[in-house]
Amino acid sequence: MQERPKAGVLPSHLLDFVVGTGRCGSTFVHEVLARHEAYGFVANIEDNLRWLNRLGRYNATIYRSPLGRHTAKGGLRFAPSEAYRLIAREVSPIYVRPMRDLRGDDVTPWLAQRFRRFFGERLLAQRKARFTHKYTGWSRIGFFDAIFPESRFVHVVRDGRAVVNSWLQMPWWDGYGGPDSWLWGPLSPEEHERWRRADRSFVLLSAMGWRRLMESYDEAGALLAPDRLLTVRYEDVLARPRDTFARMLDFLRLPLTDGFDRELRRTVVKSDRARAFERDLGPGHLALVEGEIGPLLSRHGYC
Repeated sequence: MQERPKAGVLPSHLLDFVVGTGRCGSTFVHEVLARHEAYGFVANIEDNLRWLNRLGRYNATIYRSPLGRHTAKGGLRFAPSEAYRLIAREVSPIYVRPMRDLRGDDVTPWLAQRFRRFFGERLLAQRKARFTHKYTGWSRIGFFDAIFPESRFVHVVRDGRAVVNSWLQMPWWDGYGGPDSWLWGPLSPEEHERWRRADRSFVLLSAMGWRRLMESYDEAGALLAPDRLLTVRYEDVLARPRDTFARMLDFLRLPLTDGFDRELRRTVVKSDRARAFERDLGPGHLALVEGEIGPLLSRHGYC
């Protein structure tokens, strides 16, 4: 019999997270996974219009309809959301813009209860077997592990050079104000000296940010049991979508259903910008980036 949460309580093994640094392909991965019949999720309409579609009762119906299928990122759309505004209002702003990674010792009983209620009420209202949620930036794995100790994490990794390049083109990237005002905390003396020697390069600063986030995932992920964390390269998703999503579903202990297979076949996979960073950054800036994140690139199979 399918387990249902009691009001205000979410069994932690029913919650699956999709995580990544941002601009890493996690949105695409999560939006495809959210089309699986088992999942409920928080939608962007809840984040922006909290009085409409309370608790996301109709999220799955809308998202898996033609209305949800033909929306596009960057325009008018209905899709799963990281729900920063909603969670800041209903749970706590600690989730939104922490200056360091969130750890297990940041969790108070009050916070744990509010997060369990936030997801539990939505799973109950949406009448789904499981719930999926995506967030980006710091890993927050230790934090959510303390609240949901049986949850699973799919970590989407993308070539760091591509992420650095993409960050620099985003209006929300706050590195142009320097490390004293950006989101990723103060530079160490060694980092500050490398940045000074590079004439305070914004490209290098972006690479430092990506390295910091990836290190937070490595450190927090190492504390999880292997069956609770799966690392997936975005480039593999693009090259072999069906095989890679089948691997994710197996890890999440969900069947590759006929319905999900049909949704996957409808999905447009674009890989034309996989190495756009070579053109956008140029040799000099690319050398700065590779000098900063080379070991991490090698560890994840990028050359």
